[in-house]
Amino acid sequence: MDFIDRLRELALCIPKQLPHLSTEEATKTALVMPFISALGYSVFDPTEVVPEFTADVGTKKGEKVDYAILRDGKPIILFECKRSGCNLDEAHASQLYRYFATTPARFGVLTNGVQYRFFSDLEAPNKMDSRPFLVLDLQSLDERMIEELKKFSKSSFDLESIISTASELKYTDGIKRILYEEWVNPSEEFVRLFAGRVYSGRLTQAIKDQFTQIAKRALHEFINGRVNERLKSALETSEGSAARDTEAGTDSDDAATNGSEARSKVVTTEEEMEGYYVVKAILSESIDPRRVFMRDTRSYCGILLDDTNRKPICRLWFNGSVKYLGMFDENKAETRETISDVSDLYRYSNQLRKTVENYDRARPNGTTQPEDLDDHRHSPE
Repeated sequence: MDFIDRLRELALCIPKQLPHLSTEEATKTALVMPFISALGYSVFDPTEVVPEFTADVGTKKGEKVDYAILRDGKPIILFECKRSGCNLDEAHASQLYRYFATTPARFGVLTNGVQYRFFSDLEAPNKMDSRPFLVLDLQSLDERMIEELKKFSKSSFDLESIISTASELKYTDGIKRILYEEWVNPSEEFVRLFAGRVYSGRLTQAIKDQFTQIAKRALHEFINGRVNERLKSALETSEGSAARDTEAGTDSDDAATNGSEARSKVVTTEEEMEGYYVVKAILSESIDPRRVFMRDTRSYCGILLDDTNRKPICRLWFNGSVKYLGMFDENKAETRETISDVSDLYRYSNQLRKTVENYDRARPNGTTQPEDLDDHRHSPE
């Protein structure tokens, strides 16, 4: 079993285990120790993994960090664990901060068993940075993150290789976070920057308020336009495949949905197209976007994996006065989230990727495929 398979196996166990992990010790046993094992280190070998690692810090004696991974007898990675469900944004990594100055370890990990935040001392020697350079969520595995995580495994650990890419990862993530914040709610600095280049008058408060909306709309239209250009060929492929399926009569439900009478009553709106492109853009980071297809119905716009109703990714309920995003769990039960704007879809990126991962993780043989989902449900009131 290779590295990524070990991670996926661990990720599959998480939903069943989480309801039973109410303490930090339970979280460490059920999730953190298997994670360390997945990296190739023996949790039962004290020359490789030391639980309750002790280091004297100044006047404080006998303080412990939860785990230390050793190499040649010296700590290289420190783990501080919190109970499952703990919000890591609010958790304190005090032991990690203090131990950075007293051990040769260059990496510290703060985790709740599901999320893992990797820190180093990129900004000042022997002082742990306040922001992580790598963030991993086992319930939403990202191929790029897995490749970076693999560098921490026993067989591949290379300090210089990790450090060389850590800064880029950290600042790239920071810039992406800023861009997302500007996308959702443009800051005054952002508005001033662009308004100053296209408007020569005085920027009164009324003008700034006006340009806030203009800047947000322009940013959305620009990004969606770029996504549209990149995915245009994929959309054409999707439409061609749907037409071939209809001619061949491969699925009775599909044929009914794509029949000429039903098709004549379906109107695909600009918002639905925009939502489709956003979902494809989100998923393009982890899969080939040509695998993502759209099938519109009178009630909702369905987005599917591999152009089959057996693999629904989400549904865009945009035809009513209130917009909803329909998402699917492992049992294909649909839940709906209210959204106010198409850009809100980015808030559900992890869940959408997780849905696709569930389909790709399922065995192609030896399993019974559920029937196609009903395509004739009514939109919510």
